[in-house]
Amino acid sequence: MTGRIPKDFIDQLLTRTNIVDVIQARLPLKKAGREYMACCPFHGEKTPSFTVSPTKQFYHCFGCGVHGSAISFLMEYEHL
Repeated sequence: MTGRIPKDFIDQLLTRTNIVDVIQARLPLKKAGREYMACCPFHGEKTPSFTVSPTKQFYHCFGCGVHGSAISFLMEYEHL
């Protein structure tokens, strides 16, 4: 498994990471109940459909369907 990051390491990293902090450093989020909302950075839209859940530690866009963890957000947002 040369070049691969062990799944255990990724899982530990995600449990130590606050997804709201990661996304909010790149995208302005507004609190909406227990979650946060914004316009999706992955497609053009006028009304927010991008939600971030701090309790579930994932994001989801109801407009384009993109979803994932803090790591997948960084990879997609930074084009990695």
